[in-house]
Amino acid sequence: MKNKQNEASRTLHICTGRAISRRAVLKGAGAALALPMLDAMTPAFAQAPAPIHRFQTVYIPNGMAMDYWSPTTIGRDFELTPVLSPLARHREQVLVLSGLNANWNVAHAGAGGSFLTGVTQGGKNETEILADISIDQMLANKLGKETQLSSLELSMDAPALAGACTVNLSCVYTHTLSWRGPTDPLPTEHNPRAVFERLFGDSGSTAKEAREARLRQQSSILDAVLDKLHGLESKLGATDRHLVNSYTDSVRDIERRIQKAEEQIDLDLPELDQPAGVPPVFEDHMDIMQDLQVLALQTDLTRVMTFMMSKEQSARPYPQIDVPDAHHPLSHHNNVPELVERMSKINTYHVQLFSNYLDKLAAIKEGDSTLLDNMTILYGGGISNSTVHAGNNLPLLLVGGGAGWLYGGDHIQYTHQPTMADLHLTLLERFGVYVDQFGGSSDPLPIF
Repeated sequence: MKNKQNEASRTLHICTGRAISRRAVLKGAGAALALPMLDAMTPAFAQAPAPIHRFQTVYIPNGMAMDYWSPTTIGRDFELTPVLSPLARHREQVLVLSGLNANWNVAHAGAGGSFLTGVTQGGKNETEILADISIDQMLANKLGKETQLSSLELSMDAPALAGACTVNLSCVYTHTLSWRGPTDPLPTEHNPRAVFERLFGDSGSTAKEAREARLRQQSSILDAVLDKLHGLESKLGATDRHLVNSYTDSVRDIERRIQKAEEQIDLDLPELDQPAGVPPVFEDHMDIMQDLQVLALQTDLTRVMTFMMSKEQSARPYPQIDVPDAHHPLSHHNNVPELVERMSKINTYHVQLFSNYLDKLAAIKEGDSTLLDNMTILYGGGISNSTVHAGNNLPLLLVGGGAGWLYGGDHIQYTHQPTMADLHLTLLERFGVYVDQFGGSSDPLPIF
């Protein structure tokens, strides 16, 4: 009888014991390892916590081969067009939006400058920098109170926030989407090492000398917290241990890949001016950047991110898909069918890379749902027909489950000429942020 009482007591202690904090962090030697969502973070018999709703933008530049993008039918029976075809396995979490217009239709500057701000005009020369707070930063002001980082601004291209890049306007408009205020653009980060250290700490600096010292040391984020990690694993159930092991394997793999890129600093590579930490192969760079984004979201280090798959006016060629042409010149195809078809290959390739990212998000379990289920992702660009810098009928998708509000598998076509600012007004409401006006908005946009 006594043994049974002791057993019951132990069971009661386990069921009512204090759960691991959702924001638990293991620290050691200047490193900090945030933990993914574990079963042990919810006490037994307690009601499951509300899902964490995240927001992300994935931006594609230089317009779209619209005939290859736009579905010809609306509603749930819409067909996946050639450009959208890589999203077939995620169709039920993809909402295609047609008929939305840019708010500031001024070539590439307006495309990037108004995409998340909804402003109707910006600066008038290369030194006048003017827009407004962007939707991601409005959300960061609210959601960032719960996370270590209020937001992450990432890109595949090095930032350039000075000089003229398009129609004699500042390069800031083509190199970032995020604005903290009317005159406060946020630079993007394209170096995986810098992103990694911002997420997990370690060297305390992203200067070249510090990175080289870090490389010589050959220590790891995981090595710095190894004892604490082993101590934690001994207290977890089998499911949580498997999740932690999978997560830490991902962290170590990213470290290994970044170190490999840094070891190639002095090699004779095609792009010798790339800084340490940036892989010379585009796909390798993309893969690491996507994995870092997944880790940042999985560990709740941030709930708001922007990612520029490339900047406006990017001249990047894509020989790996048999398109050796520079992207921006090709986008001015003058509606020549052969060139438009070649442009569509780049558009399709970008969607394929995005679909790969969705695979990674869908593979991360969060209770009975997935990381993708708990995200609202805005995918698209600020130009439709690129040959004339068209700002009407922008190529746009909403992807994910929106933590319960977003339902995909549909194509909505708006006919009343709404703008991106109207869409942002609606998205803000879905995150519990209510404002009377956003940029050049008129009214919230009906989604369903």
